[in-house]
Amino acid sequence: MSYTAPLAEICFVLDELCGYADIVLLPGLGDADRDLVASVLEEAGKFASTVLAPLNRVGDKQGATWSAGGVTTPPGWVAAYKSFTQSGWNSPSASAETGGMGLPYVVNAAIQEIFQSANMAFALCPMLTQGAIEAIDKYAAPELRAIYLDKLVSGEWTGAMDLTEPQAGSDLAAVRTTAMPDGDAFRLKGQKIFITYGEHDMADNIVHLVLARLPDAPAGVKGISLFLVPKLLVETDGSLGARNDVSCVSIEHKLGIHGSPTCTMVYGDGPGALGFLIGEANRGLEYMFTMMNAARLSVGLQGVGIAERAYQQALAFARERKQGRATGASGSSAIIEHADVARMLGLMRGKTEAARAICYQAAAALDLATRSEDAEERARQQRRVDLLIPIAKGWSTEIAVEVASLGIQVHGGMGFIEETGAAQHLRDARITTIYEGTTGIQALDLVGRKIARDKGQAVRELVEDMRNSASAGGRPVMGMTTQAAYLIEEAARWLLDEGAKNIALPSAAAVNTLHLFGICIGAWRAAEASHAAIDTAFAETKAAMAAFYADQIFPEARARLDGIVGSSAVLNLRPDLFN
Repeated sequence: MSYTAPLAEICFVLDELCGYADIVLLPGLGDADRDLVASVLEEAGKFASTVLAPLNRVGDKQGATWSAGGVTTPPGWVAAYKSFTQSGWNSPSASAETGGMGLPYVVNAAIQEIFQSANMAFALCPMLTQGAIEAIDKYAAPELRAIYLDKLVSGEWTGAMDLTEPQAGSDLAAVRTTAMPDGDAFRLKGQKIFITYGEHDMADNIVHLVLARLPDAPAGVKGISLFLVPKLLVETDGSLGARNDVSCVSIEHKLGIHGSPTCTMVYGDGPGALGFLIGEANRGLEYMFTMMNAARLSVGLQGVGIAERAYQQALAFARERKQGRATGASGSSAIIEHADVARMLGLMRGKTEAARAICYQAAAALDLATRSEDAEERARQQRRVDLLIPIAKGWSTEIAVEVASLGIQVHGGMGFIEETGAAQHLRDARITTIYEGTTGIQALDLVGRKIARDKGQAVRELVEDMRNSASAGGRPVMGMTTQAAYLIEEAARWLLDEGAKNIALPSAAAVNTLHLFGICIGAWRAAEASHAAIDTAFAETKAAMAAFYADQIFPEARARLDGIVGSSAVLNLRPDLFN
């Protein structure tokens, strides 16, 4: 159950696939040079392996507990969180002016992967706080930023994202929580469910960002506003005052991430929870998407982290476990010498590396979209961010479930036994395809907002970059990139052409499209990695993995295109046919 951050691989992706040398030249990032980043990542790896990883099993076995409205986190978590925040890990990409490290988003992505891999249930808390920091920094009034921002950046207070209600899961138009004016503030009443870290004992205060409706709000998503609701009210001198009218009435009993409390929150048992409007009224969903998009990329990184952890454990087991005699061997063999085990490990590593490259590429594009001095380049990179986010979230989490399941298979019967720890990775991974928008929702976002809305412009730019990379590669495996670009282009063309004839077809094709994009972009990055690696041993591994990807993983993309073209079969499955 030990964990070692894959620092060589992470740094290779930053340097060779994300162009970190160019990112560090962006305005405001001059201090984040390559030596500093290497040092920061090394320290993150040490903290993850020595502090967080040992608590992962504790959190799974003992979990968070609820009593009389209070939530107690697993043993050791409060001390770990204090050490986490004192070491400055709470907000790596927040500006230095607010107390953060001021690091690029792509470096923060690497740090997040490391912490999520070590202990996903723990790392969920600072992940959500980072989203709250960004939303408050961008949209809250100066007086709210002055009170709350520094405390969130330091980690003294944590953030929570309160969207879901019993009748309103992904359909936020059905939100019923109300907000009544009360002087300069508002009184909120309603219930929210599935609120991660909505209550806990690791920080002094919890800042809830809550979606609610004003009395005169229009119906649907256009009538949703965003409110800041603190657990404890803040006095004029900045000290903490009385408990707000918000309470945790229960926590869920879950398949995985047992150490992370998933809370049912009630606002307004009494006069109503005191809340403060963020930004303008009825624009709450727009503002919440700031948190949501950051969270979606972070969940994609959770997928990468869990996949990496499952791969490391399966690899260690495969090297130690002796079983049978491999072909050509004279005696008992370690199971890694058996061809089928090598195949499974290859799938685990190949898909994990592809998902990492996609998530980091999205984060690097976000740096460029935010900081480039060229307006056209900012717009182009924002289109790339928007295109990659649903793929990073949806595909990376789907492969996390697959990789964790393969990890159990590598262990054989021992993987099905909880004591080995292999099963925890699968149980923890399973939620990642569901929260912050299911895979189906990510896929609909991809085909609807990100392909159809701009008539394929972002896809054309992606395909152009892939073809330029292929033409410059000079190695046979770069032909895989050319094929991948063609498949992406064909999928987008079909969606635009057929969607214009039948608006229902893109929805039926959406998940196949998401998988095709993930596999194809992963193929591009695997081929690029094999070309970029210079170190002899590293280059040999990258060449072998690219060849494996081409023959064992990439063929699925062609099958996914067949599924897209055959999507009318989905529409033919009328509800009455299911029995």
